[in-house]
Amino acid sequence: MLYYLFRYLDTLGVPGAGVFNYLSFRSAAAVITSLLIAMLIGKKIIYFLQRKQIGETIRNLDLEGQYRKQGTPSMGGLIIIASILVPVLLFARLDNVYIILMIITTIWVGFIGFMDDYIKIFKKNKEGLAGRFKILGQIGLGLIVALTLYLSDDVVVRVNVAPPAGVTVASADAAYDDPAVTAENRTVVLQQQSTAVNVKSTKTTIPFVKNNEFDYAWLVPFARGETKQLLGWLVFMAMVVFVVVAVSNGVNLTDGLDGLATGTSAVAGVTLGILAYVSGNIIYANYLKIMYLPNIGELVIFAAAFAGALVGFLWYNSYPAQVFMGDTGSLTLGGIIAVFAIVIRKELLIPILCGIFFVESLSVMLQVSWFKRTKRKYGEGRRIFLMAPLHHHYQKKGYAEPKIVTRFWIVAIILAVISVVTLKTR
Repeated sequence: MLYYLFRYLDTLGVPGAGVFNYLSFRSAAAVITSLLIAMLIGKKIIYFLQRKQIGETIRNLDLEGQYRKQGTPSMGGLIIIASILVPVLLFARLDNVYIILMIITTIWVGFIGFMDDYIKIFKKNKEGLAGRFKILGQIGLGLIVALTLYLSDDVVVRVNVAPPAGVTVASADAAYDDPAVTAENRTVVLQQQSTAVNVKSTKTTIPFVKNNEFDYAWLVPFARGETKQLLGWLVFMAMVVFVVVAVSNGVNLTDGLDGLATGTSAVAGVTLGILAYVSGNIIYANYLKIMYLPNIGELVIFAAAFAGALVGFLWYNSYPAQVFMGDTGSLTLGGIIAVFAIVIRKELLIPILCGIFFVESLSVMLQVSWFKRTKRKYGEGRRIFLMAPLHHHYQKKGYAEPKIVTRFWIVAIILAVISVVTLKTR
C-alpha cells in the first residue's frame, strides 16, 4: 500500500518519494519491518498465550529434557504469519499475480494449521484436525496455484532473451529496480530482440544439466499440438499438488526441536529470494542461461519479509524455546516454500534446497515401512532408527538438542549454497 502512496507522491515531485520505486529499498524495508514486528509483538503474543494457558502437551517419548517443554505456549505461528503479511501489504505491489498467490498461500495454509492447533488445544483432541482434511486443504491450495499459473495472462516465460549491445549488468539492474526507467529500457530491449517473446509454458529448471530446461509436456510424447500442451499442464498441476503436500508435511515433521524448523526454513527462504531475483532480472537470467520470468522479481520482497519474520521469531524459539510455532507455523512455512519454488520454476531443486525436510520425511516413511514389513515377517516390528523423525534418532544417541539443531542448520546452509551453485554448474 505504501508503494502506491509513494508512487503518487513521486509524480507530485515530493523529494525522496522515488526511493519506493526501487526493489532493493522495499526489500530492505520489508526485512527490517518483519524482524521488528516479530520481536515486538512476539513477547505480547507469548504473554497472551500463557494467560490463556495455550501450552504444548508433551507425549512421553522417553527423550531427555522433554518435560521441560510442558506448557510452553504454542500457536506461535501467528507471530510468523503477521510478521510476513504486514510488510508484504505495505511494500509489495499488490497487483502482482505472484504476490497475490503468496498472500493466499500464507492465509490458506495458516488457517489449516490454526484449525489443527485449535482442536488440539481447545478441544483437547490430541489428534487435531483429521489428516484427510489437512490433505484436502493442501490439495485445494495446489489446485488454486496450478490453475492460476495456467489461466493468468501475467504468468509467462520470456524465451530467446539476449541483452542488446551496450547494455551492462549494472545499467540493466538499475532499470529493473526503477519502474520509471524499466518500461523504457525493456521496450528498447524488445525492439532490438525480435525473437524475444512472452509465452505460456510448462517448462521448469533441472539442476546440474547443461540444457537445464525441462517441459512437463515431454512426459506425454503420445500427444500432439494443443492436446500435448493441455496434458502437459495437467501433469504440471499434479506436480504442484504433490510438492505442496510433501513440503508442508516435511516442515511439520521437522518441527520437533527448538529452532530447527525456523532456522532451516529461513535458509530456504533466503535462497529462494536469490533465485527469484536472478530469474526476474533480464541480464542475470541471460548470463546464467536460466528462464527469465517477467514480474517475478517482486517476490524478493516476500522472501525478505519471510526471512525477517523467521529470524525475529527465532529470538523466542531458539533453545530453550519460549514459544512453539505449532502447526499454525510449520504448515504455513512448508506451504510458502513449496509455492514459492513452484512459481519461480525451481520446484525440482526442492530435494536439494529442502534436503533437511526431505530426509526427515524419508526417515519416517522408512521407519514405518520397515516396522510393518518386519512385523508381518517376524511377528515383531524392527526399527532402522532409534526413533523417527531423524532428529529424535540423534537425541536418543545422546546428542544435546542445541548441537543437533546447529548441525542441521549447517547442513541446510551447505544445501542452500549447492542450490545456488546449480545455476552455473551445468
